[in-house]
Amino acid sequence: MEQRISLVTLGVTDLSRSRAFYERLGWRGQEVEQTVFFQAGGLAVVLWGRDKLADDADLADRGTDGFGGLSLAQNVRSRAEVDEVLRQAAEAGARVTRPARETFYGGYAGYFTDPDGHLWEIAWNPGFALAEDGTLTVPDLRG
Repeated sequence: MEQRISLVTLGVTDLSRSRAFYERLGWRGQEVEQTVFFQAGGLAVVLWGRDKLADDADLADRGTDGFGGLSLAQNVRSRAEVDEVLRQAAEAGARVTRPARETFYGGYAGYFTDPDGHLWEIAWNPGFALAEDGTLTVPDLRG
């Protein structure tokens, strides 16, 4: 298996509400057959009915909301951009779960949840430089 992620699919309870939320953040997507696709750098974020996603994976949706042990993250270019993205998210209807603050790794980050409870971290990390197109390449961390 290649070390790559192509799509991240978020199971949502109300496709229109979720699409509107991400569009209020400035994202632009395409809807095809009740599925919304957003280009996100070198991968795609997909919104699809939670029930359809569970059915497609042959899983029972237990309907548990809240922390699921997973977060999506967007690294940005500055502390100020962290604050701006969190502000935009709150205005779009997100719940900021942790306002931005200094991190243990010398960066600055905060968290929000989208309307379906999907957790997002918005972070500035001085050790993870972003290319002009926003691509992140993990640096050599071995010291």
